Amino acid sequence: MATEKSKQDLHQARRRAAVSIALNIALAAGKGIAGVASSSTALIGDAIHSATDVLASVAAFVGLWVAGREHPSFPYGLYKAETVATLVTSIAIIVAAYEIGRQAFFGARRLPDVAIALPVAAISLVVALGFGLYQLREGKRLSSPALKADARDYLADALSTGVVLIGLVVTRLGYPVDRWAAAVVALFVFRAGIALLITALKDLLDASMDRETERKIIQMVEQHPRITRVKQCLSRTAGGRFIVDMDVVMHTPSHRIADHVADRLEILIPQKFPLVVMARIRPHYSADTTVKRLIPVKRPDGDVCHHFVQAPWFLIETVDTRDGAVIKREFVENPFVHEKKKKGLLVGQWLLSLKPDEVRVPDGHEGTAVVLLREAGVELRSLDS
Repeated sequence: MATEKSKQDLHQARRRAAVSIALNIALAAGKGIAGVASSSTALIGDAIHSATDVLASVAAFVGLWVAGREHPSFPYGLYKAETVATLVTSIAIIVAAYEIGRQAFFGARRLPDVAIALPVAAISLVVALGFGLYQLREGKRLSSPALKADARDYLADALSTGVVLIGLVVTRLGYPVDRWAAAVVALFVFRAGIALLITALKDLLDASMDRETERKIIQMVEQHPRITRVKQCLSRTAGGRFIVDMDVVMHTPSHRIADHVADRLEILIPQKFPLVVMARIRPHYSADTTVKRLIPVKRPDGDVCHHFVQAPWFLIETVDTRDGAVIKREFVENPFVHEKKKKGLLVGQWLLSLKPDEVRVPDGHEGTAVVLLREAGVELRSLDS
């Protein structure tokens, strides 16, 4: 199921794609009319590029709309609809490159009317470049491959319009280079289309997430007190988002605790890594011959402390589960005993970092630290037991 944040991001991305469609129509119409009126081959080719962008923007909008749908036949979501939209965008750009090149080499030879074409090209350049940069920023913020593809399309449009503008300026100086400008536009647009095509194909072929994100997820999971190690981590992309399947080794004899820890991690991973839309944890668990027990104490070798988070020290005991014998004893000082704010949260997180199997707590104590320990699957026992 998609997270609430993912749904909100998709809604914002759809609105921006709709604006893109309207803007592309305006750019295509403006450049097309000016290109025909001025007989500029390069500007007509650029208008064809913008007209094709309309199709690409529609594809992006449809992809974003479909990506937010949920259907029982698609349990992993429809996020790859955005990837399909990116693929359509790339093909549209390649077709545009071909048409621009064809017009440059085989179109009628005409000297453009620079007075008409130059202002339109200049305005189109500013609009395409400005909106392209904005769309790219929003696509990265919303983690939307369709918006990023649409943004690169605008930037490619701005680049081609820039070449057209230069060609028109040079033509005005007496050098008829309009056709060559159109040929250069075709090359740049073709290169952008190929790059997008490769990106879309990688996603459709289930490429894994980037190694840095995968490393951070594994590191987070292995910090859990019940996790010994991550046995295997498999991932795949889904429209710029990730699906994670992970096998973890736990040291617990209880399938109930193992299932609880796995369920919690399936919630925590997407919360910490918003690009992960689904996480599946498969626990491998068994009873260890030793457990780590934590007991709050007033001082080393002193009495137990019934004020849990205010305990100055904690005793760490390594206990043999076969006969209950204490193998090792160690005292650690509570680094947050003097904190005035959020003491329970800080002490709870610190205790979790010690990776205990069992913690002794005062009867009836239900503070933040105890809640954190319980949610992490740590076994809680009474101080008097």
